[in-house]
Parts: sequence; C-alpha cells; structure tokens
Amino acid sequence: MTATSPAKPPNRLAIAAVSLWTGLIVLVSHWMAQQSQRWLPVQASSAAPLVDGLFGFETGLGTFIFLGVMTVLAWSLLFHRARKYDESDAEPIEGNTRLEIVWTVIPLVLVLLIAANAIRVNRVLGVLGPMEHVHGTATSTGAVAPGAEASGPVMSASASSGAAASELQVEVIARQWSWEFRYPLGDGDAQPHAVPAIVSSTELHLPVNRPVSFRLLSEDVLHGFYVPAFRLKQDVVPGQAIRFRLTPTRSGRYRLRDSQFSGTWFAANQADVVVESPAAFAHWLEVAVQQPLQPGLSPAADDYTRRQQRPANGWATVVPAPPPLVNVPGSAALPHDA
Repeated sequence: MTATSPAKPPNRLAIAAVSLWTGLIVLVSHWMAQQSQRWLPVQASSAAPLVDGLFGFETGLGTFIFLGVMTVLAWSLLFHRARKYDESDAEPIEGNTRLEIVWTVIPLVLVLLIAANAIRVNRVLGVLGPMEHVHGTATSTGAVAPGAEASGPVMSASASSGAAASELQVEVIARQWSWEFRYPLGDGDAQPHAVPAIVSSTELHLPVNRPVSFRLLSEDVLHGFYVPAFRLKQDVVPGQAIRFRLTPTRSGRYRLRDSQFSGTWFAANQADVVVESPAAFAHWLEVAVQQPLQPGLSPAADDYTRRQQRPANGWATVVPAPPPLVNVPGSAALPHDA
C-alpha cells in the first residue's frame, strides 16, 4: 500500500489577502455608487430618487465586476505570464465542472439582482396609464389631428370625472418640430366658465408637488417626451393617446427634449418646463386665459423660413409644421437648471 500525502493546510495569508482586497473593492464600489449621483441633473420629480438609486446600484455593481476582472487579469499578467521566448502552447484544461458552474451562476445572480431591482422601481413608479387609439380627421401629413378623436377635445367629461380631484390634466401635442401644451379649465382652475375653456402654450407650466396626468399625442411621427430633471421618458406614438403620470417636486426651470430622432430639426424640438408654486401656477392660468391666440415658439419653422430666403436654401427636408397658435408662447432665452 502506498501512503497518501497529507493534505496541505490552507494558506491563511493568501485567504486574508484576498479577503482584504475584496473588502477594498466593495468599499470602492460603494463610493462609486454614491459618486454617481453627482453625475446626474437635479432631482425634480418624485421618480428621480428611485431612478437615481437604481442607477447608483448598477454603477456600484458594475464597478465591483470591473475591478474584480481587472484584478484577475493583473494577477495573471504579473505572476503567470510566459517566459521570454516561450512559444509553446499552454496546458489544455478541460472538464472543470466546478469552474463552469461558478462562472455561470455568478452572472445569473447579478442579472437577476438588477432585474429584480428594476422591476421594483417600475412598480413603485407606475407612470404609464391606459393607451387609447386616436381616430379622427387626417391632417395634410396624413396624421390624425388632435382633438378630432371620438372622445372629444382635450378631455371628455367622463375622463374628467374619473380623474383624481387633485390631478392636473395636461394634453401634450408633438409635431415636427414643436411642442404644444393644452390645459382644460373650469371647476376651480383660473376663472369659472360655463363651458370648459382651454389654455394653450409652447412652454409647459406645472405646480410643484401636484400629480400631473399627461395625454401624449403625435401629429406626424414618433417623438420622445423626455425631461432629464424628472428622470422619465416616454415615446409619443402616432395614432395613440398615451397617459403618462408624474409629480414635480422641485421648483425651477427645466428643459423638455425630443428623445427620438424625428427628422432634420429634432435636436431643436425643445421646450421649457416651469415648475412653480400652486399660487404662481394659478396666477399664470388666470393671465393666460385672457391672452389672444398667437404663434408659439418653433425654432425649426423660423430656421426653415430663413433658409428659404437664401439663394441656395440648402438640403431638401420635410417642411416643419406651422407654429401652433397658443395663448402663451413663453421664452426660450431664459436659463434652465437641466
């Protein structure tokens, strides 16, 4: 009988070194997760802390994975590199079931953690409401004209009665390349009217800490309703009326951007978002409802008109929609936070 060699005791120094280095990576990853909050715009909605928390979690997890992989790579380069002039093949390693299980289970667990956290955040947010098909008179571009669908202009009486009493209703109309915002008035908003009136603007005004329900419509192509300070983004799909909810939580002036490529001037398809106190918002409505309709802001239409006046007016493009007629055009020259 051959005597078996005794098992080697575990290298406690190596275990301590690996544990210490892993702990250091965990601390650096946690620090990076906290620092990631500084890379983002200000938080201006109730959704922003949740989205930022998810972003920080994924940043910290990604940092841990990156540093772990780089540690193994650096160790291999420093202590297991081939000798000079060694051109022989490496030793073939096959059938290491334990290693295959490890590198399969670890990524699976990480992906499940990210998915579970993302699902939790989406459930808490609950920003999307029901979608309805839009039917009505077609415009010159072949799209459906807002306000012509069977449910009536802006918001029907049944929709109004079903909405929460404190929830502000705003209709958002996207075009190539301008935004229009419509506010149905009556029952305590601004001045009382026998028939609900509509205030329209090319600058979005919202009261702070009041839930808002948007009804998103597109007159032509796919657009994207995106306010970075709110951390929320929603596609505006032609032929669909999409309900979208959020609650602004910080007063200030922010920027709405078209997040989808919608043609030549899509980068200029922006609008200011003014979040103000309820009293200031009510005063704005009172003043706005008395203003006559006038052309709203449309940098794309203005630039297109200037180009047509030149001898060589540039490349062929889709003609921008005329500036919408609104009560309050707003201003694109004021500074904004994000």
